[in-house]
Amino acid sequence: MIDLKFTVNGEKVTLKVPGAKRLLDVLREDLGLLSVKEGCSKGECGACSVIFNGKVVNSCMVLACQADGSEVTTLEGLSKDGHLDPLQEAFIQTGAVQCGFCTPGFIVAGRALLNRNPHPSDEEIKDGLSGNLCRCTGYQKIVTAVKLATEKDGSDV
Repeated sequence: MIDLKFTVNGEKVTLKVPGAKRLLDVLREDLGLLSVKEGCSKGECGACSVIFNGKVVNSCMVLACQADGSEVTTLEGLSKDGHLDPLQEAFIQTGAVQCGFCTPGFIVAGRALLNRNPHPSDEEIKDGLSGNLCRCTGYQKIVTAVKLATEKDGSDV
């Protein structure tokens, strides 16, 4: 067991976890953050995407011990004071939610993109979301949602 201290969605947490436990499992099992989905478990689908020290990572590929001292943001951490993030609102408005399984990963990846580039081009949006897969329909509504979010806030959120 290792002592793990890190910040999740703005709150400091301290846990004792097995050394080989994945960040995905700590977030879901120990912290109850169920927006982080287990999809492929190989880092290919993006369903488990979180913002890790400002960058999008697949939490299934991160050992919990690597999170010690880090800052992690999940979908649950994007809304503030009872208000959805503008990107979450844009997903709803454009119908980009689809079946919902991949949606948290797309929103987290989109938020990380908008945090570093508030006005991305279509190609930059597609590139920023390229680590996330949707098996329902297509990606146009998701790209449209990210574009709409740039119009709603276009700044730091």
